[in-house]
Amino acid sequence: MKNVQISCICGRTSTATICHQGSEFRPQCFRVCHATLSCGRHACDERCCTGERKAIERQAAKKRSRPLGSAAPPPTDLIEAEHICTRVCGRPLKCGNHTCQELCHRGACRSCPEAIFDEVRCHCGRTALEPPLPCGTQPPPCRFQCERPKSCGHPQVQHTCHQDSESCPKCPFLVSRRCMCGKTTLKNQPCFLSDVRCGQTCGAKLKCGSHFCRKPCHKPGECEDAFDKPCTQPCGKPKKACGHPDEAPCHAPYPCKEDKPCQSKIVITCACQAQKVESRCGASRSSEGNSTKQLPCTDECARLERNRRLAVALNIDASSHVDGGDHVPYSDETLNLYAAHQAWAQTQEREFRVFADSPGEKRLRFKPMKAQERAFLHSLAQDFGFDSESLDPEPHRHVLLLKTPRFVSAPGKTVGEALRVRQLQRKVVERPAAVKEERKVDENKSPFNAFVIAGPRFGLTVEEVRSVVVSAVPAEIRFEVEFLPSEEVVLRPVKPDMMVPGAEETLREVKPGLEAVVKANQIGTLQLCAVDLSLNIIRRESDPSTADGWSRVAAKGAAPRRVPTTAAVGGPNSYAALSGAGSGKVTFAKKKEKVKKKPVEPVVDDWEAEMEAEERRSRGQSAAGSDAEVGLSDVEAAKTDGRGVKADAEVAKSDGEFHESKPDEAAEGPIPSEEARSTGSDGEAVNSEVAGVPSSTEGEVQAVPAPTQSIA
Repeated sequence: MKNVQISCICGRTSTATICHQGSEFRPQCFRVCHATLSCGRHACDERCCTGERKAIERQAAKKRSRPLGSAAPPPTDLIEAEHICTRVCGRPLKCGNHTCQELCHRGACRSCPEAIFDEVRCHCGRTALEPPLPCGTQPPPCRFQCERPKSCGHPQVQHTCHQDSESCPKCPFLVSRRCMCGKTTLKNQPCFLSDVRCGQTCGAKLKCGSHFCRKPCHKPGECEDAFDKPCTQPCGKPKKACGHPDEAPCHAPYPCKEDKPCQSKIVITCACQAQKVESRCGASRSSEGNSTKQLPCTDECARLERNRRLAVALNIDASSHVDGGDHVPYSDETLNLYAAHQAWAQTQEREFRVFADSPGEKRLRFKPMKAQERAFLHSLAQDFGFDSESLDPEPHRHVLLLKTPRFVSAPGKTVGEALRVRQLQRKVVERPAAVKEERKVDENKSPFNAFVIAGPRFGLTVEEVRSVVVSAVPAEIRFEVEFLPSEEVVLRPVKPDMMVPGAEETLREVKPGLEAVVKANQIGTLQLCAVDLSLNIIRRESDPSTADGWSRVAAKGAAPRRVPTTAAVGGPNSYAALSGAGSGKVTFAKKKEKVKKKPVEPVVDDWEAEMEAEERRSRGQSAAGSDAEVGLSDVEAAKTDGRGVKADAEVAKSDGEFHESKPDEAAEGPIPSEEARSTGSDGEAVNSEVAGVPSSTEGEVQAVPAPTQSIA
């Protein structure tokens, strides 16, 4: 018998054995085939697989020869027979009742081939599908209302019938429920909410025995130390060394260690409490720290003590004294709103100042408030140099403050101090009317002693203004640059002799060159002004002048023309409007014609005596006619004066002092009778004010009969 080398079934290994055994039983190696079957889900897992080599070559050729983007060939065409999966698929079908009975395959399974012979109804049973039907058919949609009862007992919300997989809408009814901590009964809570919170702090004592639960309303057993958690609150017990609370985590029931310096902040002062320094306590079990230290008094302390003694000696109330003079850095609107609600306004101002002193804070949001309270915040923000805006609609409208580059620092005076200054100023101003007028005239006549730059450019600095001023004015004249709360810039001379009244001429000489430089650098508008020692602008160059003369004429406020007046001699005069009486305005208006009444002739008893009286009257009239010729020259002179007055009236009319009514309109209408000439339209005597001579229709002088003498 001869031994030969016989290979295994897969051909990977060979074994020496008897010749006849190689034809009857081929040996198998222990190599396991891991090739993927045709289904893509299972592996071969056979020992000494005859198709392992083919599977390796197939996979290598597939990766090497397949073009990019081309479709993959059907897997069964290339897969060797040894690696075709013959298992049953067994995956559940879409119907949910059966499994796939086909051979294991790639991709999704087919629809369930089974059929059902029962009706498929909705939940309420009023809508159904008749058999036969494919397996897995879903119940049809129902158009009837859902009739499921609610566990809370409230009526069902109207909605259509649905399956159990879909829940009914939440119950919208409002009920009263006990909160989770059991302290409060909350009303008007939605019925579907089972756990409601009252928002109060729990307050239950923790296991440490020193602290209380700080969590909001919660279920019992869920405090801070629940589930064996240690208490993490600060100890809070006063230290024996300094008395400050211990900030270490809770260490109950053990005492505080106090081996580290205390980190609490304290204020160290001098003996008179004028000097103050903020520092750390630093006290520990082995050191007293800074709590017993004291600052030495300085010269400032001595000065304040002298002032205090002097105030006591002179009986001066130190609380009424305000630093910074009488300058008020707040607007009148801010002061008025502050005076209306001082306690509330002080709280808001305190928040403003804390925000102003915090360099890291860029915005501050206030809680919602009323419109009048928001108006105070907006006005105060403008005085501080903040930008403010109102956000959100009512009733949640609130104010937001923003720091901008134009903010420098908070005003030195508080609003309360400025209000006291303003009240003192008003007491001084409240004087008799004559004193007020005299002071007003003095202020208007105060000379210009400084310059003011109105409407300065945004971001303007003191150094920039000073460099421009130095380059434009002579070297012997120096100005001090001051910024006002109104964002205007005041250039005040440094030398005392420049503040006297005679310095106005010097400032007017300097103004043209300085104004040109200011305009070229686009700094603002330069003009002369008069300021007091507190930088309050009394008068500006642009203010309207209060001088007499042509300035009043240009301002339509000229003094009325005065004409001497005499008693009336004749009828009404059309130039009587030049009298200037009353309001000082000159108008020409038509006289209303008086309705003439027919005289009623009396009936005389003795007609012979009446005839004799008539003859005597006729002889008196003839004598009066001769006397009238004697005074003709005087009448002509009066006529000349009347024309002169008319000329003056025309000149005044050209200056805009008269109304648009023409003088001719005053003479239109019928000539009044002798009785009408002697009385006005209202029955009152009209006084002629032009040389005592009545005027005619066109301004001519009428002949006035001379006074008659009685004939004995």
